[in-house]
Amino acid sequence: MQNTCTTVWNNSLQTIKANIPNQSYRTWFEPISALKLEGNVLTVQVPSLFFYEWLEEHYVGLLRKTVKQQLGEEGRLEYNIIVDKSSNSGSPYTTKMPSNGNAAASNPQSPAVPSAAAGKDIRNPFVIPGAKRMNVDPQLNSNYTLENYVEGDCNRLARSAGFAVAAKPGATSFNPLMIYGAVGLGKTHLAQAIGNEIKRTHPEKLVIFVSCEKFCQQFVESLKNNTINDFVNFYQAMDVIIMDDVHNFAGKEKTQDIFFHIFNHLHQSGKQIIITSDKAPKDLSGLEERLLSRFKWGLSADLQIPDLETRIAILKKKMYADGIDLPSEVVEYVAHNIDNNIRELEGAMVSLLAQSTLNKKDIDLPLAKSMLKNFIKNTSKEVSMDFIQKLVCEYFEVPVNLVNSPTRKREVVQARQISMYLSKSMTKSSLKSIGAYHGGRDHSTVIYACQTVNDLMGTDKKFKGYVNDIQKKLQMN
Repeated sequence: MQNTCTTVWNNSLQTIKANIPNQSYRTWFEPISALKLEGNVLTVQVPSLFFYEWLEEHYVGLLRKTVKQQLGEEGRLEYNIIVDKSSNSGSPYTTKMPSNGNAAASNPQSPAVPSAAAGKDIRNPFVIPGAKRMNVDPQLNSNYTLENYVEGDCNRLARSAGFAVAAKPGATSFNPLMIYGAVGLGKTHLAQAIGNEIKRTHPEKLVIFVSCEKFCQQFVESLKNNTINDFVNFYQAMDVIIMDDVHNFAGKEKTQDIFFHIFNHLHQSGKQIIITSDKAPKDLSGLEERLLSRFKWGLSADLQIPDLETRIAILKKKMYADGIDLPSEVVEYVAHNIDNNIRELEGAMVSLLAQSTLNKKDIDLPLAKSMLKNFIKNTSKEVSMDFIQKLVCEYFEVPVNLVNSPTRKREVVQARQISMYLSKSMTKSSLKSIGAYHGGRDHSTVIYACQTVNDLMGTDKKFKGYVNDIQKKLQMN
């Protein structure tokens, strides 16, 4: 049967999926679609030039090998790249590139638009009424930088997009850039870090960071003072606007309407828009459909709960910045037990250091457990799948990457099934999320694993001893 482009690409994806972490696969390969197959040349479409560059930098070897497996030694991969998503364009601009590491793309730039602030006296809503007018303060926290924003699988796409936007604000397909995720995962940090990087590399740019709540208050004030034109002109004069927590627009129809017009003006003028939210655009409620549709124009990048390694890296980064040193077992203990969000993780570390300073004692593991007992009890009601999987793998001396791989070796399958069973019984995670965490498997695999472990515990005393021993170790931590 003759191969089709979809068949070849789907077969390639199976190989790719087995060789990289599941999060990386979802981030960088699921958005790709197969377009055509001509002879030994497979053409796929990627969402942006940045996407293409990332693939060529990090996965070019794997892609070449995989495509050659499907199409033979002469097999080649070409990209169809959406370079520009302009609001007034009938169809996306595309270009084709071979996967040879030497390709270059032309990215049509938006025409230069003079800043509306130049030569114009516009009232700044950030200035207290009656006070002397001043240059635009970007309202950014200088402590938030891309360098001190620790990268992990949980945030790699958003952080990488941030670098791209900071390098060419308004000139990438990531406009708007929407960063979304639960409370305490670093949305505001990342958004402000992008703003700070833009100010560092493009000092001439007018950048403003504003919370949605503050924007709404300013709008109400402008209505009261009959200065609505000044309010609109100020924001339309910006080169970069960073709006934090846009989910707070819910139910505020007039404010949504004014932001809709500001958004359109900035986007059509080639200015950069960065927004944060606690949910993806499709899950936001109380917002007008026309505004939601614009949020979807660019890139929506989610921030997830960081894995154990990333949490440890965050703590070590904070320790380095504060000029302190703690035993590795203390750092690992905190990272193991506090996995709700980054804010609570750093809060626990601050609390620990404060207690150490007040008591004038060095922090060791017993003291850390004693000091953080109540904090951890309130913030970490369940062990994490990450911790369960790591402990199971250590117990059976099986590498974590093998547990998440397709291998069917008996000792690996046993560790995988016990890890799934304990994740089901000791966390609130869904079957789907447990399966996804264990190498991208489906919920039926998790059900089968739990049933197998239950059956073996009822018939094999040695096996039951293994499971009980691991459960005790988990409960002790």
